[in-house]
Amino acid sequence: MELEVRHLRALCAIADAGSLHQAARRLGVSQPSLTTQLRRIENSLGAELFRRERTGCRPTPLGRAVLSRARPLVEGMSALVTHALAEADASRGPRLRVGSTASRVVGSWLRRLRGALPGTEISLRVDVSAHALLRSVEAGRLDVAFVHEVEGSPLTLPDGLVQRVLLDREPQFISLSRDHPAARRRVVELGDLAGDRWMVDPTVDGEWDGVRRVLGAAGIDPPVLHGDYLTAASLVVLGEAVAPCQPTSGPRHDMAIRPLRGDPLAVRLLLVSRPETDTSVVYGELEAAYVEAARRSSGYYAWLLRHRSPLARTP
Repeated sequence: MELEVRHLRALCAIADAGSLHQAARRLGVSQPSLTTQLRRIENSLGAELFRRERTGCRPTPLGRAVLSRARPLVEGMSALVTHALAEADASRGPRLRVGSTASRVVGSWLRRLRGALPGTEISLRVDVSAHALLRSVEAGRLDVAFVHEVEGSPLTLPDGLVQRVLLDREPQFISLSRDHPAARRRVVELGDLAGDRWMVDPTVDGEWDGVRRVLGAAGIDPPVLHGDYLTAASLVVLGEAVAPCQPTSGPRHDMAIRPLRGDPLAVRLLLVSRPETDTSVVYGELEAAYVEAARRSSGYYAWLLRHRSPLARTP
């Protein structure tokens, strides 16, 4: 196997993270996939590059030697791509490349940006992985990224990027079938859902860890299904599962959206960019789009007012 820059980037990530699990999260890949990739790299070189220990991975002497040569190559390739993208941008008109994790506000945000930035070519990339979007901003493939950070599972912000906090703590509500007994209540107790199947998307950075932590703290261990948002919605409607959801989720005739008692599940909402990117307009339109979405959800807007959020006072 011939080594490529992506292989060197993986080695650097493992060394920086100190474990295959954390490195896989930063790279936006599964741990088994990264483990297989490392094994192939080591087989091609004929020796171990990392010692697998209970506390993580530690470079061997050969690993340290390889890393000392790999890092300048990875950094040089990143600089080359960033420079090439900047040169390409200079030859075109104004452009804004937006990234976002899945959010109810994206459509309104884009509409507002097109109105506020006439003549600017605006593109969008939506990804379930916040870490993947952050790496794209770092590499110059995106200008800004709107991401959510699951409480208890902090994101690793690449060096050189800056963040603006849209909301320090957004509660996650729960979606239920309309005929679920708990749907008759304005606020749902976690214990009322102990007998339900919970559905989470394991590809969303930190989501499964966050749900598992909250359920464990509540002393309940319900069956868990893994799948994407679309599948989750179809199962919830049929009464086959309950699922965490964004509080800005609009009302549906076939589904109930309710807050959880004490707001045990939460995320932090961030706009991330490089320091030289002017985000004043981008952030302002994002805030306005978020407030617009929150006002459409009476239950969530009441929550913002109750918690005296500055967003509830935004005109």
